[in-house]
Amino acid sequence: MPESFALVRLLNALFMGIEAKAFQSIGLLPAEATERAVKVNQALGLELLVVGGLIAFFVLVRMTLSVEKPNPAQQISEMIYEGIGGLAEQIIGHGYQRFQAFVTCIFLFVLLNNLLGLIPGIAAPTTSPWVPLGLALPTFLYYNYQGVRAQGVIGYAKHFCGPLWWMAWLLLPIELVSHLARIMSLTIRLYANMFASDMVTLGFFSLVPIGIPAIFLGLHVFVSLIQAFVFMLLSMIYLSLAVTHEH
Repeated sequence: MPESFALVRLLNALFMGIEAKAFQSIGLLPAEATERAVKVNQALGLELLVVGGLIAFFVLVRMTLSVEKPNPAQQISEMIYEGIGGLAEQIIGHGYQRFQAFVTCIFLFVLLNNLLGLIPGIAAPTTSPWVPLGLALPTFLYYNYQGVRAQGVIGYAKHFCGPLWWMAWLLLPIELVSHLARIMSLTIRLYANMFASDMVTLGFFSLVPIGIPAIFLGLHVFVSLIQAFVFMLLSMIYLSLAVTHEH
């Protein structure tokens, strides 16, 4: 992706200089060190912008909390908290509160990154396959960690072996492949849908720049919301399956 805004240039100026100096310290020439330094691309810059925006928003909410006169930011936060909390309670059940922060952050982060594609000239970060993969991997590690934490290593391992011990030799590899496939499923679903939505919107903007593209901008908003919701919903389902004790 091209460097289209100042944040990416700033990050490259900061981090590439540090990387170049590190390479020079191990004997590389300045020109070679600069060439080897990894550049920050637009997708990463936008992700950092979203993270900074979310942190600033919730710091603002925390600093202005009021029972008598809640401001709009607090009201939005409460709506998000209650909506996602209610859904998590239905899917995960008892003890859902300790997972609510994670699934809420997943939803907001994916949604905002998706919606950035509405800005002319900027591709949504989620149209790069590395961004959905970067979300799928932590989700996979998180729900497995919570499963081990809730049931212990032996108890969690029994999930992969099935209810009949004498069928474990067959079910274990199937379950392992199935769990690993969740990474691919989360990645491809988000990437493919957002990439297709961006291409359709861009195509109609190129053909008919006035009027008709507004319909596809609305479609992009709808797809962005649905994909963020689906990613969060699947995360909840995987957590529910991981922490549920078999009786």
